[in-house]
Amino acid sequence: MNGQVNINLVFEACLLAGKIMVENGSEMYRVEDTMRRIANNGGVQEAQIFTTTTVITIGTFDAPNTQLIQINNRKIDLEKIARVNSASRDFAHHRIDLTELITRLIQIDKNAPTFPFWWQLLSAGLVSATLMILFSGYYDWYDLPIAFVIGMLGFFINDYIDNLIQIQFISQFTASLTIGIFTILAVRFNLGHSVNNIVIGAVMPLVPGVPLTNALRDLLAGHLMSGITRGVEATLSAGAIGSGIALVFHFLT
Repeated sequence: MNGQVNINLVFEACLLAGKIMVENGSEMYRVEDTMRRIANNGGVQEAQIFTTTTVITIGTFDAPNTQLIQINNRKIDLEKIARVNSASRDFAHHRIDLTELITRLIQIDKNAPTFPFWWQLLSAGLVSATLMILFSGYYDWYDLPIAFVIGMLGFFINDYIDNLIQIQFISQFTASLTIGIFTILAVRFNLGHSVNNIVIGAVMPLVPGVPLTNALRDLLAGHLMSGITRGVEATLSAGAIGSGIALVFHFLT
């Protein structure tokens, strides 16, 4: 290893990049690849990296110590992942130095642009309405507007509860409960025809599709611990959504 390399600074950049990627839904093999590229380009060869959904560890054979960083929050934000990869490529091509890379990663973590919340609401409504048609095979479009509205409502409740108590499963359970209640009320007041079709569409923005996909990709890539953990987490999310709907159906139908 080059004696002039600031190994602590390299480790800081690697851990920060890995933390951002794990927190925002990246696959573990992509996290490790990005961290290893940053370490190699920073002058630290043969970095030893261990990643899970709750902690990331990095060290080398040449250094007596390792460093780790804890993962406290997890969500889906592919924009941040893309920006971390872009910063890593700029560092690899010597367009920025190590200090600039760390500064840029901090900015990505705190200030990455995102879509306005009302855009996200509209997107949730569009997903709910279109997937209702796709999955139900229901060609009477009478239920499309109410699926649009209830899908937006469910997404809003999920986001509000998640920001309030930051327990994902409770927010998903509450959102699905709300979707079920308002769907049944809408049908009873002749605002919709089919409870099942509206519910199918409205819960789609809540379904943990990315975590399930990443769990499978991690398992196939040999990251058994992360794959199993993400699979269990996605299963619990699906169970919370299903429990909310089942509870409403049991008592209100």
